[in-house]
Amino acid sequence: MVLSKPNDAPVPKLFDLSGKVVAITGGGGGIGLAVATAYAEAGAQVAILYRTTTTAPGTAETFTSKYQTQCRAYRADVTIQTEIAAAIDAVVKDFGKLDVIVANAGICSEHAGDEYTPEEFQEIMDVNVNGAFYTAQAAARVFKRQGFGNVVFTASVSAILVNTPQRQAAYNASKAGVLQLAKSLAVEWVDFCRVNCVSPGYIQTQIMEYASKDMLDKWLAQIPARRFASPYELKGVYLFCASDASSYMTGSNLVVDGGFTLP
Repeated sequence: MVLSKPNDAPVPKLFDLSGKVVAITGGGGGIGLAVATAYAEAGAQVAILYRTTTTAPGTAETFTSKYQTQCRAYRADVTIQTEIAAAIDAVVKDFGKLDVIVANAGICSEHAGDEYTPEEFQEIMDVNVNGAFYTAQAAARVFKRQGFGNVVFTASVSAILVNTPQRQAAYNASKAGVLQLAKSLAVEWVDFCRVNCVSPGYIQTQIMEYASKDMLDKWLAQIPARRFASPYELKGVYLFCASDASSYMTGSNLVVDGGFTLP
């Protein structure tokens, strides 16, 4: 059983990913790149899965040289079930196994709720919910054969509150769906893998570039920490989720938001 008691180990060993193979969707930039970096620094072999970030293959080469670990990039569209499944299978073929999948790919857009077109609404759901599920599903089939594995979803604080002043009902709904998906799969797949969720607050990545200075100021006023996070500040929580340090944790949602969801 996946959650059976592991052998006792010192803290450095618990967080050491040496010998583990990890894959991250949306791993070419933003949060995904920070996560990939953390895993490479911890000794893991890394598969960067990307769709549009053309720098990803170069990043993989850099990681291989810099961290003295194997790293490869795979292009795949998470919204196409067969495509992401083929990419996961290619990772397993190339690396020999898969220990951790991070379903991180996501998009955001702002529209008034009464003005969404069906295409705009569906695009958010296709990437953020369907894509996350297809990614986890493909990995779970591998994990079930192996008898072990670990799924980490990227959700958002938007899963548990309504962000203001922006209008993003579709994004909020999609991330709430990811959170409930993680909890449901944690129970269903408990015999062969763990499933957890990370919910970041406002992180300084490209996804925030649409915001005006006025909107940014309003967001800052809502955050007790009075600042946005840098992507590197998520490295620790994703490492914890992927490592043996969290061996008894499944179905959890770890919020990293500078206190944003507390007031």
